[in-house]
Amino acid sequence: MTKGATVPQPAGDDGHVLEFRLPDLGEGLADGDLVSWAVGVGDTVELNQTIAEVETAKAVVALPSPFSGTVVELLASPGDTVPVGAPLIRVRNDLEVTEPPTAEDRRDVLVGYGPEAEATSRRRRPAPSTASTTPSTHRAAATPAARKLAKELGLDLWYVAGSGPDGAVTVEDVRSAVPVTGPRTAPDAEVAERNGHAADAPEPGAREERAPITGIRKRTAAAMLASARTIPQASTFVTVDCTASMELLDHLRTTTSFDGLTLTPLALVARAALAAIAEHPGINTAWDEQNQQIVTKHYVNLGIAVAADRGLLVPNLKDAQTLSLRELCREISWAAETARSGNATPADLLGGTFTITNVGVFGVDTGVPLVNPGEAAILCLGSIRKRPWVFRDELAIRWVTTLGLSFDHRMVDGELGARFLATTAGFLEDPLTLLSRV
Repeated sequence: MTKGATVPQPAGDDGHVLEFRLPDLGEGLADGDLVSWAVGVGDTVELNQTIAEVETAKAVVALPSPFSGTVVELLASPGDTVPVGAPLIRVRNDLEVTEPPTAEDRRDVLVGYGPEAEATSRRRRPAPSTASTTPSTHRAAATPAARKLAKELGLDLWYVAGSGPDGAVTVEDVRSAVPVTGPRTAPDAEVAERNGHAADAPEPGAREERAPITGIRKRTAAAMLASARTIPQASTFVTVDCTASMELLDHLRTTTSFDGLTLTPLALVARAALAAIAEHPGINTAWDEQNQQIVTKHYVNLGIAVAADRGLLVPNLKDAQTLSLRELCREISWAAETARSGNATPADLLGGTFTITNVGVFGVDTGVPLVNPGEAAILCLGSIRKRPWVFRDELAIRWVTTLGLSFDHRMVDGELGARFLATTAGFLEDPLTLLSRV
């Protein structure tokens, strides 16, 4: 059928029955796991209304309807792995419609979203939107601390107005919130009930509990297995006196430049690593097996490993080498919260060139992380503690941390790995050299 042709009406139907197939969700992903339906058979849907959520290898994506009408049939169940191009839903439309654009016409964007915007080097944040009076099936945006406090208080975040960036709920919002209605069914349970089955729950007193390996966890497991099997990895470590860095952070927090920002050691470590990459570009490379080439990237898409409810996510900051310390602080916080809240898109999570993982937040001194496939190295930041340290030939109490670097030995030899790590440590020992881009 050619573009613009009228979709024929099936015999015996009142109106045109249209079939929506799973589109390419970005970067050539082959399939997605259906998380939940937002509609049921017999429901009326509007153009661009969210009809389902699908979890890909990188993110949970809300699927908009490319047409309006009445839902006739749901062709997949939550938990199913659906290949790209497979049918998902059938909708009857009583109006004459034309065939949706072909894959070539839509330029690999989600059906219903329109043409893809020109690629930019910097991610754009979504504009804040007015909250609906009816809670959606999406997770409410909130800071991690606010989520923890709300869970302890048994408070439903759907009914708390957020005053933070982009409308996110803060701890102060939770503390001052007063429930405006009785308890409501959790979104996951509502979706399960609507789809005709109850949400799975462990039996009381059960000695074991099993959960299906799907979505992010399934893809992460596959990626890490590929990393361990195909990448010859080596690691090196350095223990750093970062007292000067901690003192600098304390000072910067009192300045107007960092008002409203949560300035953490991770931001300064990221700034130091970026400066070290500029001196040792061989650490920011990729292995091209097909062409037998080492590809050196003259840009850094800096991945930040984030532990989310769905598993490990690594959003990356595009062209991070152009960001100041203040900008890094803002972008790291925003990327981490976006990943934890389930709002990270495939574009946020794909294309990383170098990664930092912060195990120090869990009280761990260091770790040996696996290199992400497609990258040459990953930097691990351990906990920062006060420890006895020889400083200027005297024993003193100093802020100390351990940095670990894992690298692909095909591209990075021991000398390069050690020099990069020593350079990063040097910047943290004397951070004033980093302030030219604050």
